[in-house]
Amino acid sequence: MRKAQQKQIQEILALLEQAHDEIRSGIEHGENAKAMALLAQCQDSAVQIGELIEKTEGEGSPAILKLEEYCETVYEAYDLLSNGTAFNPAKTRKRLRKALIQVENSVKNDIKIRLEMVFLPYKASMWDSLESVWRAADADPDCDAYVVPIPYYDKNRDGTLGTYHYEGDRFPADVPVVHYEEYRLEEREPDAVFIHNPYDNMNFVTSVEPRFYSFEIKKHTPCLVYIPYYATSGNMSEAQSSCMAYYFADYIIIQAEKYRKFFDPELPEEKLVPLGSPKFDKVIRLCRNPSEPPEDWKEKMAGRRVYFFNTSINGMLANTEAFLRKMEYVFRCFAKCEDACLLWRPHPLLESSFASMRAEYKPVYDKLKQYFMENNLGIFDDTPEIEPTIALCDAYIGDGATSVTALFAAAGKPLFLLDNQIDREPEKEDWRGNVIPGFFHDGNGRYMVTGGGALFYDAEGCYQYKYAGSLCEYQSIYAGYYLSYVVSVLGKDYACPGNAQEILLLEQGKIVKRIGLERRLEQPGAFCAATACGKYLLLLPNRYPALVRYDTVTGEIRYFTEGLDVFIDESMGERRFGGFCVWKEYLFLASPVNNYVTGIHVPTGKTQIMSTKAENTCGCVFLVADGEELWLLPYEGYTITRWNPESGEMREYDCRIDGLECRHPIFGYACDTAPFGFPAVLEDVLYLPPGWGNRYLRLDKETGESRVWEPAGGEKQKKAHCY
Repeated sequence: MRKAQQKQIQEILALLEQAHDEIRSGIEHGENAKAMALLAQCQDSAVQIGELIEKTEGEGSPAILKLEEYCETVYEAYDLLSNGTAFNPAKTRKRLRKALIQVENSVKNDIKIRLEMVFLPYKASMWDSLESVWRAADADPDCDAYVVPIPYYDKNRDGTLGTYHYEGDRFPADVPVVHYEEYRLEEREPDAVFIHNPYDNMNFVTSVEPRFYSFEIKKHTPCLVYIPYYATSGNMSEAQSSCMAYYFADYIIIQAEKYRKFFDPELPEEKLVPLGSPKFDKVIRLCRNPSEPPEDWKEKMAGRRVYFFNTSINGMLANTEAFLRKMEYVFRCFAKCEDACLLWRPHPLLESSFASMRAEYKPVYDKLKQYFMENNLGIFDDTPEIEPTIALCDAYIGDGATSVTALFAAAGKPLFLLDNQIDREPEKEDWRGNVIPGFFHDGNGRYMVTGGGALFYDAEGCYQYKYAGSLCEYQSIYAGYYLSYVVSVLGKDYACPGNAQEILLLEQGKIVKRIGLERRLEQPGAFCAATACGKYLLLLPNRYPALVRYDTVTGEIRYFTEGLDVFIDESMGERRFGGFCVWKEYLFLASPVNNYVTGIHVPTGKTQIMSTKAENTCGCVFLVADGEELWLLPYEGYTITRWNPESGEMREYDCRIDGLECRHPIFGYACDTAPFGFPAVLEDVLYLPPGWGNRYLRLDKETGESRVWEPAGGEKQKKAHCY
């Protein structure tokens, strides 16, 4: 019997109990006709219960016998009343109650409850996120489990539903599939529904059929469970922290306990259940016993190492031009390798993402795909499931920010993570490009934290660095940003975090103490900068939910959250941080999009939000203290603002001159973004190095005149290539 049916029976039994009290009252008040009508209703209800039980348990159920005994007791009371025979109402109620308890006990103890669970995947390639749970439910003799693939649509660029897709015919042969038109949620009302699409109508690329949005499903089940379609090897995408389905699901399965803090704090703790990932279950099972490759793969694999090439949506959206150049480079490399087989598996929604979000690049992608296929460069994998393919591969190459890396890690296979900018073979000195970060205006120049998390130390103070050791215990794609740079406070040196959530105290290039922070983040990009104010070390947040103040004397750590939304904002589709500086006892954080500034009194943490009142500002990229005043360099445009926080006095300087132009450092298009780098401030002059601009400028503070300035040593910058 289904749990819902048992609940229905229990509700009827509760009504019968109430009816018994009404029958007694009717008899006591001489309302025999009313009591007889109620007894007749009790008889009808008992018959209704019997029919429900016979339908699921058959006629031989002990509960049917108890119902028959109850019906006899009801009939006897009805017969006595109809004949006008006097009898004790209390005893009649007691006999009815006793017979009903026998029915209740039999329903509870003699009828086995069967659960009905339904799984609603939409893409066959994502079935692995539900499969091991379905297998467990299907193997349970007391559970009926149904797999009901639901349709989905590509989205048009205007957000409307486009091409219809149904992949019910692409599931593994051992998975019995029920068509979505044959399983009616509103009729079946299953005990639990499992989904792996959390977006409902909020996805820009695809949409499941709207009647299967989470808020519609929840109307027909007491338990809606969301299991992520992805797995992670440590980092979580910010876009996954607050999806639509989370607020309608009863449970969200998370990969590990540590990911609780990643999700929206508005979600109840009990909703997040750390049970791992079905994707890991499947890949481990298949790697232990790989299946036979398809026939047309065997010849290409024979005697070769097989490299799984993954092209992800995140990598494509981050920098589409670089992404496509990297694809072409990888194809060219493997075209020359006789001992290696390239197996290319694009993300299942990559082409849809191109069509809806990067349509202008779709023809280039199509041409590369055609080149791969026509030149027989390797294996193009569009099979429904990824795990059988992983079991057949020897190594992974491709993007880092994708759940596929976690599956290869679980399988114990090597990964080679390719930066989007790599589009040719490196030359002799190219290793310097991503390894040596340069100097930070708030940092201690005697230290340099390089890519890979290595620390170099200049013991003599002459910019000759020697390796001092590694700052992190592991190497990863994000290790170079695990710690960012070193800041000195009261004569002590502190390695400040980028992705890390700890501070390192250094002495002569050696780690002498690790200062742990509250772990509030499970993705890269915790902090964007660090600076000092008196005895305090200040860590400015990127994705970490607070500004951190560390008292280097007492060891106290405080977390401030007010006013940070001024400092971090979004413009032109990208996340931006404003300029910052320490002024007297204050930390000022400027907005990257407007003229607002947050002032934090560092000793007390008291915060206030102010405005420079500047009219031509489009945000601040650098904020510089100069005596009683602050200089705000623009994120957009060429107007520099000079502002006194105490008096409110403000002056704007238009620094646009002939020949000054900006170009995007990656895409190369003309723009007005970040024309100036961090300035050198003298008594009467501001010297402005180029940011994205092409000129060094000299700004006279009094006259406001700006002109080109030629550095004495000549310009040493040159355009960097992919490395």
